[in-house]
Amino acid sequence: MYRTPSYILLFIVMALSQIFLFNNLSISSYFAPLVYLVFLIMLPLELPPIAMLGLGLLTGVTMDFTMGIAGLNTIVSLAIVFVRPYWIRLLTPREDMRDEGIPSRGRLGKRLFWSYAVGMVLIHHTLFFLLESLSWAHLPGTLLRILLSSIGTLFLVGVTERIFVSHIKSQIL
Repeated sequence: MYRTPSYILLFIVMALSQIFLFNNLSISSYFAPLVYLVFLIMLPLELPPIAMLGLGLLTGVTMDFTMGIAGLNTIVSLAIVFVRPYWIRLLTPREDMRDEGIPSRGRLGKRLFWSYAVGMVLIHHTLFFLLESLSWAHLPGTLLRILLSSIGTLFLVGVTERIFVSHIKSQIL
């Protein structure tokens, strides 16, 4: 409960940066980082499944409404929050995982955190860009978009994780 304002702020910052900054970047048609995913990646490990689905739905609907994409972000966001607990369980045995806290390098370790983040981003971007293109004819371009956008998103995951975790620690202390 003590982290709720921080998560609200994280949602607002990620949504606004996606809407006003990253949706308007014209670096390349193959580079489209989807930073709103950072909010879903950083959600607490102990969050109940129904809350995860609700936040995934809220995130997806918000992005669909602002990006003008009818349901694509919602489908992919719900898929990510559905897959998330299984992905975490696959990466680490249950007894090794502390049930509480935010997924971070400090809590999970660098290797496990990056395995978690890379998996989530690749699943999300693969679903998103394959559903967006809806054609096997554009597969090489779609794969390039997945790769370049994932690299950009992962960079932003690392930056946000550092800032967010230090903000949460300063709130607790």
